[in-house]
Amino acid sequence: QVQFVESGGGLVQPGGSLRLSCAASGSRGSFFSFLDMGWYRQAPGNQRELVARITNGGSTNYADSVKGRFTISRDNAKNTAYLQMNSLKPEDTAVYYCNSFGNNVWGQGTQVTVSS
Repeated sequence: QVQFVESGGGLVQPGGSLRLSCAASGSRGSFFSFLDMGWYRQAPGNQRELVARITNGGSTNYADSVKGRFTISRDNAKNTAYLQMNSLKPEDTAVYYCNSFGNNVWGQGTQVTVSS
């Protein structure tokens, strides 16, 4: 079963940028390229929410709260998805997770904290 490892989180000031990475493990051959991938986040006391999605064909969509600031991308040769986050706001503070659609196994996530 494919699992994902998130990295790249940290502490950043408002207006700053971070790039998150999501590496797939257990993916054989070109299997990763067939997956629709999503980045999710969960803030304390809130439910996990989908913030960005990229299909296996490269189509993307975003939650309204991040549209124009976040960019999801993928590199199938590296079995990796990315989330470029610009113009970060304190309300973006959360644990960020990636996953393929339909997969119920979640990784540890990576903490993003936006604070001055």
